[in-house]
Amino acid sequence: MTSIMALMAVLVVQASAGAAELIMFESAGCSWCRKWDADIAPAYPNTTESKCAPLRRVDLQHGGSGAVTVAAPVLYTPTFVIAEGGKEIGRVTGYAGEDFFWTLLQEQLAKLPEGCPKS
Repeated sequence: MTSIMALMAVLVVQASAGAAELIMFESAGCSWCRKWDADIAPAYPNTTESKCAPLRRVDLQHGGSGAVTVAAPVLYTPTFVIAEGGKEIGRVTGYAGEDFFWTLLQEQLAKLPEGCPKS
């Protein structure tokens, strides 16, 4: 029984190591980051997208790339990088409002090998 539980723990760790995440690169004083926080942040944890790619925030000025290999430098905030296994799969640069954000995020999440169910 103990060996089965240990095996299950190893499998969970391996699965989470390759899990997708949405990394929000932000910076102090970013008005569009604050707008995203007001419009999207309260709802995001309750969405299908969040189940597929939980949010992690990285301060662009102090946090570097947040232990993810990005395809190109992150120059603007907010920038949302969809990563899996520590590598960028896609990104949304900037925030132009709720409708645009959800549409662009779905397009990027569709690039994940397992995809992401539509909400």
